[in-house]
Amino acid sequence: MFFVASKVLGFLTAPSNALAMVGLAGVALAAAGWPGAGAAAMAAAILGLAVAGFSPLGAWLLLPLEQRFPRASADPAPAGLVVLGGSFDTAIAGARQEVALAAAAERLTAVAELARRWPEARILFSGGSNALAGDDGVTEAELARRLFVSFGVAESRLIFDARSRNTVENARFSREAAGRAAAGRWLLVTSAYHMPRAVGCFRAAGFPVEAWPVDYRTRGPQDAWAPSASFSAGLRRIDMAAREWVGLVAYWLLGYVTAPLPRP
Repeated sequence: MFFVASKVLGFLTAPSNALAMVGLAGVALAAAGWPGAGAAAMAAAILGLAVAGFSPLGAWLLLPLEQRFPRASADPAPAGLVVLGGSFDTAIAGARQEVALAAAAERLTAVAELARRWPEARILFSGGSNALAGDDGVTEAELARRLFVSFGVAESRLIFDARSRNTVENARFSREAAGRAAAGRWLLVTSAYHMPRAVGCFRAAGFPVEAWPVDYRTRGPQDAWAPSASFSAGLRRIDMAAREWVGLVAYWLLGYVTAPLPRP
């Protein structure tokens, strides 16, 4: 139930979706005989989309998340790396019978480099299926296995959690999959904007990981006053940031993390 509710909430709270629905509501109001209210709603939707798409608002929301956790020290060598899912499109992969990467693929390419840097480190990949209903026919863990083996990583180093569908489950099932080895030093590899929520969940699960953020979506503080490179890019940024902030607050209210913005 929580998984379904989170998907629905994520759709409704995405600014681009919300503004589009306001615009459609304006069309419906105008058609129903309230042209003034309809025009106001449509104008508000157009203005809101323009601000979201062209302004640096998305960067303002992403920067506090991306800057929150600096990368951990490379020494001493870690016992293992935990890599969170989100890098595969399981729907396309299941339909096409091939590995289909998503926008967060840097989580995987970073691990390929880290696996060579620390040849003794175990690699724990956590990710199931993102399907809201039914089954995509493949999990992210299965796709990750194929990809890591193609990178030349020995299967004896790999641990997989194929059950997780959200960050809470990532933390709980990763702790379970790591077993006694979780007492060693583990680095958590995920997108920088997602790191605060992920670290908070792992702490709550009793798995004291250290942050290794990747997949940055801003250049840094200099983006705070830079307009978006394109309308679509601006909408993607603000939707991503809004989803993460809503997720943080929801997880805090539900007790999955101990603070609305976990600290390093």
